[in-house]
Amino acid sequence: MQTTPKRYTITAALPYTNGPVHIGHLAGVYVPADIYARYQRLQNKDVAFVCGSDEHGVPITIKAKKEGITPQEVVDKYHGIIKKSFEDFGISFDNYSRTSAKIHHNTASAFFKKLYEDGKFIEEVTEQLYDAEANQFLADRFILGTCPKCGFEESYGDQCENCGTSHNATDLINPKSAITGNTPVLKETRHWFLPLDQYEGFLKEWILKDHKKDWKSNVYGQCKSWIDDGLRARAVTRDLDWGIPVPVEGGEGKVLYVWFDAPIGYISATKEWAEREGKDWEPYWKDEDSKLLHFIGKDNIVFHCIIFPSMLKAEGNFILPDNVPANEFLNLEGNKISTSKNWAVWLHEYLEEFPNQQDVLRYVLTANAPETKDNDFTWSDFQARNNNELVAIFGNFINRVVVLTNKYYDGIVPEASDFSEVDKQTLKELQAYPAVIASSIERYRFREAQQELMNVARLGNKYLADEEPWKTIKTDEARTKTVMYVALQIASALSILSEPFLPFTSEKLRNMLTSASLSDQQSNETPIVVEGWNDVTSKTELIKPGHQIGKGSLLFSKIEDEQIQKQLDKLEASKKANEAMNKTVEPEKETVQFDDFTKLDMRVGTIIEAEKMPKTKKLLVLKVDTGIDVRTIVSGIAESFKAEDVIGKKVTVLVNLAPRKLRGVESQGMILMTETAEGKLSFVNPDTSTPLSTGAGVENGATIN
Repeated sequence: MQTTPKRYTITAALPYTNGPVHIGHLAGVYVPADIYARYQRLQNKDVAFVCGSDEHGVPITIKAKKEGITPQEVVDKYHGIIKKSFEDFGISFDNYSRTSAKIHHNTASAFFKKLYEDGKFIEEVTEQLYDAEANQFLADRFILGTCPKCGFEESYGDQCENCGTSHNATDLINPKSAITGNTPVLKETRHWFLPLDQYEGFLKEWILKDHKKDWKSNVYGQCKSWIDDGLRARAVTRDLDWGIPVPVEGGEGKVLYVWFDAPIGYISATKEWAEREGKDWEPYWKDEDSKLLHFIGKDNIVFHCIIFPSMLKAEGNFILPDNVPANEFLNLEGNKISTSKNWAVWLHEYLEEFPNQQDVLRYVLTANAPETKDNDFTWSDFQARNNNELVAIFGNFINRVVVLTNKYYDGIVPEASDFSEVDKQTLKELQAYPAVIASSIERYRFREAQQELMNVARLGNKYLADEEPWKTIKTDEARTKTVMYVALQIASALSILSEPFLPFTSEKLRNMLTSASLSDQQSNETPIVVEGWNDVTSKTELIKPGHQIGKGSLLFSKIEDEQIQKQLDKLEASKKANEAMNKTVEPEKETVQFDDFTKLDMRVGTIIEAEKMPKTKKLLVLKVDTGIDVRTIVSGIAESFKAEDVIGKKVTVLVNLAPRKLRGVESQGMILMTETAEGKLSFVNPDTSTPLSTGAGVENGATIN
């Protein structure tokens, strides 16, 4: 690989279309990939940044069956949601495609046929579970049975969700088809396999030797573990009716395995883009002077570092990835993100609930990026980083510069006089930042790069605080002009250096600095604001004296506690819903005889007084009119009800329960309660909606039969 590639082919992992995109996907894959692509474009590099929806595979068919719709309807729905979310969030794909597209089917089919004709596959006949009634072979996720290890009765064919053990579908005890419920039978089927073991020598040389020093340790370590464990042949086809049909004789009723077809989606997305732009796609994938990069999460390392490169090697005409900067996982409020449990921050919901605040999320996700280890996203950190960093540092500096320029000079950039040593040092430091930030980006250290960007804003704030133009304006006009000139150079630099990280902010700032009246200015030159990344270093003047800037507007706004509480409440609701779903019903108690039950005397009563028992969390002291008498009852309901809220409530009372003392107070009975799905107590209420024969409601003292 040349040190200065002619072009960059940048891929981001294809999101799976059985649900929307969440912050874990963004932090691990799409934000770092976008930062890198935007940065390279600012360097005037030739970039193809591609992605697309991964639309095949068994989970799609399961979801379709569950919802009573077709697989195509499932992928159309989520492809639309994902694509729009990415667009609204500012992920700057050159092309966002989909694997159900004709161009992808054709590309993947041609790729398979080339390997098939070159004799790169092996064929094997194996026995697989088959549902005779459904007339189809069962994919692992369509088989349920008892886990051979822990005894969990609803284990899938590939993995037990209870104990986490991986196994074969044939290992399950009493396997059942998830489609019909029938017991499947073993039936022979023929499939094609990619013999990965034949590529061990190539992979050892290419990864373990050539990329030992430049690949991330987590990526290198996982690859080494796989290779050391010994690679085995992997099926590239499966018996399924949803996917790309196997394009050779004997492939009837079979499709390409999704792990085989999905990465080819990068190639078809590039072809689709090139066709649209009138370019040749092949140099981006076949020329040695192109740099191929895969941005992925750690769960995809084996596919992008071992399997896909082996496929490309087998095909024989493609370049291999220069780097695969995989990230670890992002957690949410201390727990693993789970789509099934709705424990996630969904991108499309965030965009609705925080309008025009895309950059805040981009900033926080980059600041917390799980680059070397799993990291945690919390809403309190989100709020703090916005208010204490974006608002207080970046936004504050720009606001002061623009407001003071408009106040002192009607928005016209002033002419500098003699530069002090502080001025020279500040400008020199400013010119060094593009290289510093670039170095971090080129090494895929995006957290570090963003910190350096914020240091530019800190440089500006410190400069203004030290030079105090709001004071010198009264005593030294020439000095004030110089200070404001320098501050405007820093602001101009920020407008370009922030673009990879905060693209919406960058655009807003550039518009502010160029002003709406730019077209009306006398000069036909375009020296107003810096255009390219390296201009910050090479140009001595980024914004020229005499130029009219626009009026100021806030780049960022404070995020209030109420907004954060709303998000925490959403998560709490998800947690409770999951607990309710997973709650085990208490088993039935011992059988009692009817005569024993008749001994219970239950009456309707009304709570007429209530107070919290001192020094307790759970107990309320109640006065209850039972119709027989007014008695004291101590009840452990204080965590579910306030004392003032229960006065006047109709309740069911067990009146002939033997009295007992609780915290020194004699309790004369029991109020009957039940528990809601959320774990809150609820009164077993007498039915007051049905009138008695007299036409009155249920009276105190009425018996419960």
